Amino acid sequence: MDLRDATTSDIEQIRTVANGSMQASYGHAMDEETIADAVETWYDADTLSDWLSDDAVVFVVAVDDGDVVGFIQSYVSEGRETVGEIDWLHVSPDHRSEGVGSQLLKRAEQELTNRGVDRIEGSVLADNEAGADFYAEQGYERTDDRRIEIGGESFEEQTYAKRLDAEGERIVTEERTLDDGETVYVAYDEAVRGKEAPFYAVFLDPERSERYGWMCGEDESFDIAMDTMERIECNTCGNRRKAARWDAAYL
Repeated sequence: MDLRDATTSDIEQIRTVANGSMQASYGHAMDEETIADAVETWYDADTLSDWLSDDAVVFVVAVDDGDVVGFIQSYVSEGRETVGEIDWLHVSPDHRSEGVGSQLLKRAEQELTNRGVDRIEGSVLADNEAGADFYAEQGYERTDDRRIEIGGESFEEQTYAKRLDAEGERIVTEERTLDDGETVYVAYDEAVRGKEAPFYAVFLDPERSERYGWMCGEDESFDIAMDTMERIECNTCGNRRKAARWDAAYL
């Protein structure tokens, strides 16, 4: 098996791997039509082409006998900390338990480290127990849980993080005052990627127990709109995030 950077010629095989992987991981929790719609939304050819042409993205495929059998896609998010965000890690069901996921993750970690990230983060749905176990086995710590909406249903999502230095976990929270006088707390270590800049999670308390919303990293606006598919858009500058990716099968 070989690992290499993905190219546009891999797009159809990437879509095939994503579909098979999601069916194997979520067939017990989601119907086939929902999964097929998700693959069409998150892995359409135009979106994949955009990712593959983005210099901030690390997109690696695992190839066996000329066929793509797994892939990992991650990117560098710049903020108060530089974070490597793992969006997708899929392995074909026929090639699981062969160490494909581990090799892909290590390759991505190396490339992200070379780009100067402070830590790497990835998320899985609680329904993907194998994905959670995989992160734990790879030295990641569970750092956050939240509820997300997918296809009109509510699911628990778990975030895992791995520091790349010897200082231990560092929480970066800034107190801000809104125009109406309300105090909120911006978590610069909890970010999602936007087209122009990251969006940072905002809470009503420093312990991060009560969520407020998001802050746009482009213009620091708190006037943010988000729909049920987690598309995020800044109403001030237009910075936006596409609908949330679905986590992958990490075996």
